[in-house]
Amino acid sequence: MTRIAIVVGTTRPGRRGALVAHWVRETAQQHRPEVTFDVVDLHDYNLPHLDEAAPAIFGTYENPSTQRWADTVGSYNGFIFVAPEYNHSFPGVLKDAIDFLFGEWADKAAGFVTYGVQAGGVRAAEHLRLVLAEVKVATVRTQVGLSLHHDFDLTDPLDPGTLTPGEHQQRALTTMVDEVSAWSAALKSLRVPA
Repeated sequence: MTRIAIVVGTTRPGRRGALVAHWVRETAQQHRPEVTFDVVDLHDYNLPHLDEAAPAIFGTYENPSTQRWADTVGSYNGFIFVAPEYNHSFPGVLKDAIDFLFGEWADKAAGFVTYGVQAGGVRAAEHLRLVLAEVKVATVRTQVGLSLHHDFDLTDPLDPGTLTPGEHQQRALTTMVDEVSAWSAALKSLRVPA
């Protein structure tokens, strides 16, 4: 069975990432019931700044937190990254989470659901594409970019508010879910059995 992780790429207090990830999971699971979708929240992993002595490409992890993260990432066939745009890019905690590993990411597929004040966080997705290419993740074309002004009901800047995506966002999400599911299955033959 294909397993896809919906990675919440921020740990910031008051974040909207968990809210978005649950919408993604609910929509994806309803659309593709034959695929397992799990929310994987970086907040639950408490990863430090990159603290492994050896480069990730060697796969020799010294720290229990890294091994736990490696086991989680290695158990999935594909990923949907939920990330806000911070200063024209994605959060540093997500960069560290990617940098901790190499082989666990390789030959898998990914899609993006981003959000932000301007342009729906698309610059976060563009930077993620570059970083993920280096760890051999194939990224799909379709992405979802949520606007903080149009897709959220924000009454308090410290409260995540409510998510009210438009119908066009639902359509983009199901298309992206189809692409990530298909690519994840197609790339299976490239992955070395665990």
